[in-house]
Amino acid sequence: MDLSDWLLALHLLAAFALVAAQVIFTVLIVSSWNLDVPSQVVRMNPIGKIGTVLVSVGGLGVLVFGIWLAFTKDSYAIWDFWILAAIVLWAIATGVGAREGKIYNAAGLRAKELVDAGNDAPNPELNAMLRNPIALRMHILVLVVILLLLLDMVFKPFA
Repeated sequence: MDLSDWLLALHLLAAFALVAAQVIFTVLIVSSWNLDVPSQVVRMNPIGKIGTVLVSVGGLGVLVFGIWLAFTKDSYAIWDFWILAAIVLWAIATGVGAREGKIYNAAGLRAKELVDAGNDAPNPELNAMLRNPIALRMHILVLVVILLLLLDMVFKPFA
């Protein structure tokens, strides 16, 4: 195996981590719709942290190893349409995902505050934060953009 093979393998592993993170986040979002009390939300926070690590490692990995691969392989050029499209899609997914994450992280922090204060009763404010329609739309947008990114990588339009 040469350097290009290793870079491609690492690029694909990073993409897998990125997709796995989105699966975790989707399950957490859907699961949170049925949560009634803050302690239930707090119990799910460690799973969210796993997703955060995966999305960070995967997001950075696909970008770094993908660009490195584009410079290493003679058949790729960084200015190829499909590579530029992938970078733009990556930037959109990263930006929207970060904004979405702030909303859901605020809900997790609020749940922890309520539990720490000894208030583990159903909380309408927390429920509204968990069911935020803007955050849900952002998550759906991130999923669509990542799907487009994967399609771009598989089919390499205009290559």
